[in-house]
Amino acid sequence: MINLNNQPTIDELARLFAAQKDTLDDHVLWICEEGRVHIDPVAPSSSASDSGSVHPKMRARLRTYRRGHGYVGKKAAADREFMGRVLHTLKSEWRQTQGENGVRFVDRFC
Repeated sequence: MINLNNQPTIDELARLFAAQKDTLDDHVLWICEEGRVHIDPVAPSSSASDSGSVHPKMRARLRTYRRGHGYVGKKAAADREFMGRVLHTLKSEWRQTQGENGVRFVDRFC
């Protein structure tokens, strides 16, 4: 688990992504109110897959990573440029959520 309050690294984020299976489910990348980053699988037909939150402690989330597109899993984790963009986006969004209520929806994949 990585926490955005603890200066996370690309390698830590890559391990989180590598633990997922791109071929099984869609995935939601999100930040909880404590600054921890999560990737949760969601069923492709789930309403959480398209919008809204999947967890009551969610503070920010990115667009859903669709199954089979290579956004999660070992190949995605090996793409240092992609991991760098994701980490930059997460840090930026975490700073912006401070002092705000509700869930920020980031309408991009990175």
